[in-house]
Amino acid sequence: MAFVPLILPSRTGVLLQFQSPLAVFARLASKKAGGSSKNYGPGSPGRRYGYKKLDGSFVHAGNILATQRAIRWHPGAHVGMGTNKTLYALEDGIVRYTKEVYIPGPRTIEAVKLITKLPEGAVLYKTFVNVVPVKQEGKFKLVDML
Repeated sequence: MAFVPLILPSRTGVLLQFQSPLAVFARLASKKAGGSSKNYGPGSPGRRYGYKKLDGSFVHAGNILATQRAIRWHPGAHVGMGTNKTLYALEDGIVRYTKEVYIPGPRTIEAVKLITKLPEGAVLYKTFVNVVPVKQEGKFKLVDML
């Protein structure tokens, strides 16, 4: 009984006998290994930044007023700013763009970096986007009765 495994061929021996010579080579990759392309250049479309509603136009709450990369327009009355610096209307009304004199605080970073580089007597302005709410005539809101 001890000699039986020696007489019968082992499983590995059977597998080695029936392997073809082509199975020894490694299989090549079917896809090219490479980095992702970001599609920069003249063929890619622009990002469409800028103001979307003009001064004096009527907007509803939630309408986008301007998209921007850096803060070019600042949110004014009844205007909110999204995480990507998009300005949107918080109430129904008419859009107004205003320029206001900007005086930074005495101990802010802007006062140290910006004011020291400006010529003497220069005035800084910031552009604000405001929404002037329209009076709702003939419409009412439901009020809780206490």
